[in-house]
Amino acid sequence: MKAVLLAAGEGQRLQPLTSTRPKHLITVAGKPILQFCLDAVKVAGITDIIIVTRYMSDKIKAYFGDGSSQGLKISYVEQRELLGTGNAATVAESYVDDTFVLVYGDLLFAQDAVKQVVDLYNAAKPEAVMAVVPVDKPENYGIIEFADGKKLRRIIEKPEAGKAPSNLANAGIYVFSNEIFKKLQCIKKSMRDEWELTDALTMLASDGKTVLVTELDKTAWFDVGRPWDLLDANLWALNRMESQVLGTIEQGAHLAGSVHVAKSARIRSGAYIEGPVFIDEEADIGPNCFIRSGTSLGKKTRIGNAVEIKNSLIMNETHIGHLSYVGDSVIGEKCNFGAGTITANLRFDDDKIKMTIKDKVMDTGRRKLGVVLGDNVKTGIKASFMPGVKVGPNTWVGANFMVTRDLPSDSIVLLKQQENIQPKKGQ
Repeated sequence: MKAVLLAAGEGQRLQPLTSTRPKHLITVAGKPILQFCLDAVKVAGITDIIIVTRYMSDKIKAYFGDGSSQGLKISYVEQRELLGTGNAATVAESYVDDTFVLVYGDLLFAQDAVKQVVDLYNAAKPEAVMAVVPVDKPENYGIIEFADGKKLRRIIEKPEAGKAPSNLANAGIYVFSNEIFKKLQCIKKSMRDEWELTDALTMLASDGKTVLVTELDKTAWFDVGRPWDLLDANLWALNRMESQVLGTIEQGAHLAGSVHVAKSARIRSGAYIEGPVFIDEEADIGPNCFIRSGTSLGKKTRIGNAVEIKNSLIMNETHIGHLSYVGDSVIGEKCNFGAGTITANLRFDDDKIKMTIKDKVMDTGRRKLGVVLGDNVKTGIKASFMPGVKVGPNTWVGANFMVTRDLPSDSIVLLKQQENIQPKKGQ
């Protein structure tokens, strides 16, 4: 059995992070999202994998290569246009055998999630098996309507609030026979102007074919759709991390709880680290800083003296200058914070924080949320950011400037000040 991983999309709602990488390569707890999918497929005993790519496909290929370093055989096929999951599945038709696993490559899965779906297929031998997961807001997902216990009747995309037939959402893991490709040839464009894989599943069930449903534990799955979801996804992954302290820990540093320190990382004296925390290779932390729970620090990060970081994702090669504070934020690669840079994460009126996603202002539902910065953002001393703002890659924010709204990429933002220099009296 082979596995097909869908990794063609851009992830526009995750801008500005996806301006410089596909969503599938955003890292949480030191691993790209797509790596969690590969790990789950491997645990199911499948090592022959086809990854369907499109957006920044070269970066995905460069990162995972042929898979041999992980004991996998990975090949790639490109989706010519982003026309939906149904179209993406069809481009892999000539690469798979009679039965195959299909996984959405932009979700997080527990390691045994794919195995659960494969085991049911092997036991029952239906036309298809799909995984579902209980969700709190069914109106945001494709929801399952059942026929006769665990059999699928149909999938209803984003039903009206209060009118969903269940609270079980499509979890993006399937086992198919080749029958699915016949149905994919018959589906039509959806309301989203895309060919939907779920429409082919509904068509299978309507034709009397057996499509079985298996429910994953709610904790075995995580959907990353919006920038603030990355904070919860990071914590989800940290809580499943096997922590090891392998790096250099100077006398006077204190590690509490589950803290992973990579072999070439260095924790300087006076640092206090409160797990769960992940610290990657060649990171240099401290002295005298406070790294709070829910934080991941990427490769070659530098965290200066008297810095506090709380519940944040700091990506590779970013430097946070001394006397700075970063809270509930996602900071891209190769950013450089001048001394005293502050990210605010709480509104003055204590209301929920809003963020603009694809030109639409959305309520994040979060009381605490800092900023989302793209790669190569630089700040001058004492720059500050209000809650919920985003900054595009390669933008510079000048000294003492307060960022109160989203900033575009490739910009320089400076604070104008008036000078009044006069000679001293009597001179």
